[in-house]
Amino acid sequence: MASLIEELRRREAAARQEVDELRGEIARLGERLARAEERLSRLEVTRETVAEILGGVGTGTDEPAAGAADPSLAGSRLAGGSPAGVVTVPPWRPGLAQSVLPPSYRDLLEVLADAGRPLRAGGIAAAAGLSTDKSTVEGLRSKLKRLAERGWLAEDGPGLFTLPRRGAQDASHPPA
Repeated sequence: MASLIEELRRREAAARQEVDELRGEIARLGERLARAEERLSRLEVTRETVAEILGGVGTGTDEPAAGAADPSLAGSRLAGGSPAGVVTVPPWRPGLAQSVLPPSYRDLLEVLADAGRPLRAGGIAAAAGLSTDKSTVEGLRSKLKRLAERGWLAEDGPGLFTLPRRGAQDASHPPA
């Protein structure tokens, strides 16, 4: 019986060592993830700033760029759009219809309206029929953050997105 107890102790020690190694690896990966997310965030802000400068958006007016509601003018310099075809998401304001948003952004709002509760990016991706692989979810999270920053969505908690509660007089946004 002593050899069985010794074998169990040996296996327990090996399992404990593996757990400790995995915890250390998780901590290292968490640090790498935090650095990568910070880098991603800086790059997104930089890209959005450049897009605003190139597209003539953010000139201090509340009006959307000329031609923003007309998709046929999206990449035209004459329409005030970016020559690179940058998609702009105007800040939400009362009376502004969702139709000013690109279709992919409108789809995200529809998924959240259908859900009727806050969802994380992965849940939204699954509900929208998108891939739930990491790169797709991270790109989606970027869109969701952009919508939240511009008032189209609310972030109930870190990473939990929902439709903002708006007054009944606002018919441009579905009820939350």
